[in-house]
Amino acid sequence: MNDARMQLHQNAIVIDSHNDTTVSHIRRGNIGLGGDSRGNSLKDGTVAYLRGRYDKETTAEAVQINFPKMKQGGVDAAFFAVDVTRALKNHLTYALDAFGFLDVEVEENSEQVVIAKSASEIRRAKENGKLALLLVVENSDGVEGSLNVLRMLHRLGVRSIGLTHNISSWAADGNAETDSGGGLTSFGVRLVEEMNTLGILVDVSHISEPGFWDVMKVSQRPVIASHSNCRAVCDHPRNLSDGQIQALAENGGAMGVTFVPSFVSDTSPSIDDLFLHIDHAIQLVGPDHVGIGSDFDGGGTLVKDATVFPELTVQLCERGYSDEDVRKILGENHLRVIEGAIGD
Repeated sequence: MNDARMQLHQNAIVIDSHNDTTVSHIRRGNIGLGGDSRGNSLKDGTVAYLRGRYDKETTAEAVQINFPKMKQGGVDAAFFAVDVTRALKNHLTYALDAFGFLDVEVEENSEQVVIAKSASEIRRAKENGKLALLLVVENSDGVEGSLNVLRMLHRLGVRSIGLTHNISSWAADGNAETDSGGGLTSFGVRLVEEMNTLGILVDVSHISEPGFWDVMKVSQRPVIASHSNCRAVCDHPRNLSDGQIQALAENGGAMGVTFVPSFVSDTSPSIDDLFLHIDHAIQLVGPDHVGIGSDFDGGGTLVKDATVFPELTVQLCERGYSDEDVRKILGENHLRVIEGAIGD
């Protein structure tokens, strides 16, 4: 990487809009996000009990994102999501347990990490040389059908919620239920409205297409598709149609192009294929609505880990994107959406 491109990457605010690393670390034996490989039985809780440990083969695989790897890759902020889908009848407790684990990790690494609750706090963390983490619930069943719980999760620091996973939730049908024709439920409508009011970013990755269009009608604030690619490039149900990408842009939102191989190509996915998704989205709606959402430690295996982010900057430059557009793709677009949805 030449000096100019390294400087561009270092000066940019780099934001990854989705990872599953919190639960992944717990299931590897509570390994520390600070790079500490020692398990801590005091951190055992609901996630470990309900999901169990990974097998030895999976545990032996290197994690894709933690605090040292974020630092090395110049990733300034990341959405740390807790997918509660598998926590049947224990969705809220599962989320709180995972956030408690993450809170301990932040406390033990407080000299280098903060939990951010606004765009300004992300900027301040960057200025202070610290990493910023955003608390995210993936699958709105984590609010247990209660707007009061939603309010308390906001008080706790949650700043984004994915309305569904692949299956249906209290709020809407997931992308695996598209054939049902279902969109937002009556609770889902109230949930989106209250998320707008409180300042919690609505995430439409995983939602059914009818649900997506309902969100576009209801939400008065920008929304995000935190880890979804372009269906025109790879026809996968988790990817967005051109019409959806255009609607997301009209809403002022953004999509996070993701590293899940099956979302990138249905043949032999490559980095070049990944950039076809970025190119397509930008040709469709311009450079203001595309970012990166890795899905590290949750399926985003096309890219080795967070240390590879500088290479993405090189690729963007080599594909002819201006420095301004590179900064937008790396993080400024996500930051604008955060500011628009959460306030400051």
